[in-house]
Amino acid sequence: MRWLRFMYDGSPTYGYMVEQDLVVPISGTPFSRQDARPAPGAAPVPYASLELLVPVVPQTFYAVGRNYRSHIDSVYRASDPEVKDPERPEIGYRANNALLPHGAAIRIPADATEKVHYEGELVAVIGKKGKHISEQRALEHVFGYTIGNDVSERTWQKTDRTMWRSKNTDTFKPMGPWMETHCDLEAMHTNVRVNGELKTSFQTCDMIFGVARYISTISQYFTLYPGDVLWMGTAGTSPDLRDGDVVDIEITGIGTLSNKVVREPHGE
Repeated sequence: MRWLRFMYDGSPTYGYMVEQDLVVPISGTPFSRQDARPAPGAAPVPYASLELLVPVVPQTFYAVGRNYRSHIDSVYRASDPEVKDPERPEIGYRANNALLPHGAAIRIPADATEKVHYEGELVAVIGKKGKHISEQRALEHVFGYTIGNDVSERTWQKTDRTMWRSKNTDTFKPMGPWMETHCDLEAMHTNVRVNGELKTSFQTCDMIFGVARYISTISQYFTLYPGDVLWMGTAGTSPDLRDGDVVDIEITGIGTLSNKVVREPHGE
C-alpha cells in the first residue's frame, strides 16, 4: 500500500492511495491499525491536487555512511587509498529541519562552494516499537520504504569539525514522495538522473550491511519507534549540482523523488 502525507483542510494529514490516483485521508497515522481509518466524512481526493509533505516526520533520523563500496572508492579512496571498508554497521544522525518534500526546491546557500552533490538513498521507515531486535526479526519492524536525497556540501564536509551544515542545511534532505509498504528489496534498482540524463545506476540492495543488520544493531542500544527513519547510504558519485538542475531519484518498486536545485543569491 502507498501512504502519503499532505495538507488537507489546512492540516498535515496522512492518506493512502487507491485506484485512479485517488487518495483517502485518514484521521490518525498509518502506524496504528486503530488510527488508520478514513477520516469522518472525507471523500477521496485526486493525487494531482495534493500539496505533498514529507511522508513522515521522524522522532529520530538515523543515517548510514560508507555502505556501498563504489561510493567508498569514488569519494574516499580517491584521496586516500588506505581507506578500508567498514567492519561493522555504524550510525549517524541527521536533522529534521533539513527535510524537504517531493517537488520542493533544494536551496543551496550563497556561500556554498560548487561541490554540492546528491546521494540517492533507500529509506526504511520503522513501523513497530522495538529494542534488542534480532537480525532475523528486524524487517518485521519496518513499516515501508521511501526515497531520500542526501544532499552534501563536500568542502564543508571536509573542513568543518562535524557535518552540522554540510549535511543538515535547510532543504538538504529531500524525502518522498510517499511510503510504499510492499517492496522486494532484492529486486530494487536505483537510478539517478540530472536534467533527465542518467548519472548513477546501481542495485539498491548491493550494500555492505543491509537494512536488517542495521536495525538490529541500532536496537541493541536504542529503542526504535514508529516513524523513525533509517537512510541506507548510496553508491557511486555525483556531478557538481548547479542552479536550475533537476534531480530525479528513482527506486524501482517505490517511485521517483524529484527536486529542483536553486542557488541563493548573495545578500538573500
